[in-house]
Amino acid sequence: MAKHLLFEIGLEEVPARFVRGAMNQLKEKLVKWLDDSRIGHGEVSAYATPRRLAVLARDVEEKQADVSEEVKGPSRKIAVDEQGQWSKAALGFARSQGVEPDQLFFKELGGVEYVYVNKSSAGVATDTLLAEGLTGILASMTFPKNMRWGSYELRFVRPIKWIVALYGSDVVPMEVTNVRSGNVTRGHRFLGGEAVIESPDRYLETLRAQHVIADPAEREREIVRQIEALAEEKGWDIAVKEDLLEEVVFLVETPSVLFGTFDPSFLDIPQEVLITSMREHQRYFPVLDKSGRLLPYFVTVRNGDRTSIEQVAKGNEKVLRARLSDAKFFYAEDQKLAIADALSKLETIVYHEELGTLADKVRRIRAIADRLAVRLGLDEAAAGSVSRAADICKFDLVTQMVYEFPELQGIMGEDYARKAGEPEAVARAVFEHYQPRFAGDRTPSSLVGAIVAIADKIDTIVGCFSIGIVPTGSQDPYALRRQATGIVQIILAQQLDVRLDELFEMGLGAHGGKEAKRTAEDIRKDLYDFFALRVKNVLSEQGVRYDVADAVMASGFDDLLLTVQRASALFAAVTGEARDEFKTAVDAFNRVSNLAAKADSRQPDESLFEADAERELYRCWQDVHPGFAQALDAKDAAGALEKLALLKPQINAYFDAVMVMADDEAIRRNRLATLAAIASDISRVADFAKLVW
Repeated sequence: MAKHLLFEIGLEEVPARFVRGAMNQLKEKLVKWLDDSRIGHGEVSAYATPRRLAVLARDVEEKQADVSEEVKGPSRKIAVDEQGQWSKAALGFARSQGVEPDQLFFKELGGVEYVYVNKSSAGVATDTLLAEGLTGILASMTFPKNMRWGSYELRFVRPIKWIVALYGSDVVPMEVTNVRSGNVTRGHRFLGGEAVIESPDRYLETLRAQHVIADPAEREREIVRQIEALAEEKGWDIAVKEDLLEEVVFLVETPSVLFGTFDPSFLDIPQEVLITSMREHQRYFPVLDKSGRLLPYFVTVRNGDRTSIEQVAKGNEKVLRARLSDAKFFYAEDQKLAIADALSKLETIVYHEELGTLADKVRRIRAIADRLAVRLGLDEAAAGSVSRAADICKFDLVTQMVYEFPELQGIMGEDYARKAGEPEAVARAVFEHYQPRFAGDRTPSSLVGAIVAIADKIDTIVGCFSIGIVPTGSQDPYALRRQATGIVQIILAQQLDVRLDELFEMGLGAHGGKEAKRTAEDIRKDLYDFFALRVKNVLSEQGVRYDVADAVMASGFDDLLLTVQRASALFAAVTGEARDEFKTAVDAFNRVSNLAAKADSRQPDESLFEADAERELYRCWQDVHPGFAQALDAKDAAGALEKLALLKPQINAYFDAVMVMADDEAIRRNRLATLAAIASDISRVADFAKLVW
């Protein structure tokens, strides 16, 4: 009869950011162990609070499954000697499998006979395996940070205080760091006590009686319910940020939502500062009015019941007052720092030992931004704003506020720049040049901000690539993938007519004054490979099919605006109502491209044309080509594709009437040159051979 299995590890308080990962890891390890041990089981659920990690496996079979399998050994040629007796290899195989030689038999596999043996083993009782299995699971767990305690060798996230290991109503006997397993758990540190768990399926209700909600999903629902009720009662908009909610869920075992107030005079500080201070230092939820303005209230979650909740609120108010007073002081002091003095301090801050100081980076950003402004044809006033924004884009990094709250970089820069009298376009660009900061973030709304953002990001990417810092696997400490994606998104959002190869050259030029570890050619190659994945991801997010993206990108992706247009036009063609008709055009394009690969020229001699079909195809292409080129220059990929499709009848007639690979070398080369001229246009749209029908 199957029984439920409960395994709970009681701990000192675990950092909230570690808990969910540890909970999921414990579940995954138990499921894997049960499966590897051939122990059948039902649903497996994981639970966690700041003081415990637990997993409950339902309907765990009382006995391993019996196993019977055929084990393959050496081939007949090796297993039998010249006298027809078992060889040493066959006898050794039999010994290794624990069987007698007369139990060996032959079986054919892939045309070759091999020795096999039927190996059977009866399953053993589950309860005889659990102690060793659960101990191994616990010892194998890993965490972002481990610790040791006492004289024990075990490294774990926090010291183990108790262990519950129950199979049905029976305790699984095990011991780790002098802590013996039992059926006694511990409730809330202040509101609960020790409690006996009579059976695994009573785990949740036993803890609930001790003021512990063990299921994190249930705790989250309860927190959200209380917050929403408070917001409705007060008419507030309580800003619940997902990552903060996640952290709070793993800071409490019994949540009670409460609110407090702070002095309205603090609202003179930018609300981003107040919100960051509340969230990052105190784990408070800010309160906004319906228009999004901060109100002098905060919401927090107590780990306990509502006893003396007013006193708890006053204590939180006192702590927050001190935090906000610090922020107010930083804000006032930072405004005494002139921008020029802040910039001079950047000369002493190392950006990277091989890439110079922050001031060196700013100078590179300015050089790239100025070149971009010229390339995009900005007028003198706009170009001046770009230069000034690039010059001061990093000045707030030396302010006390950003030192305290690094996530406010750019936000404080915009505020301080505006207060220092900088033009609005410049102040805004100081903030926007960090965008997009994360996946799903907005791109810069102003052209000045977009140019400085691109300059900053391409400088970082080219600089890192030049000294051999290229992201591999999941390792990307400088967030280069995010920055490359940001460049692509900004160009598309602002519809900037600038090519990737131009950006690469600007970046390489800005870094050209120092001795590079790698050649420009190697850096350029890695840049293309790196950006190709970012562009492909953007196309995928836009719903473009993978084969269409591959076909389009095979024709180059330097011109991002045109690349997106080509992908959109081609995707529409291969999925539209005229799909079958378009496929016949693609077949014609592929025939041209395949043969054109053998050409050594794209300049046919019309005097060598022998068949009318040759003349007609070449004439038709000459008629189509100017309009095709004009459409591509105008980023009208759909129009260019329509122009190409006009060649289909002549291409088909050509192949019906003309033997391209003629015996006469001059005729053959001339016909290949005709096809090469047409193929050069086809290849500007896509590599149609990559399409999947």
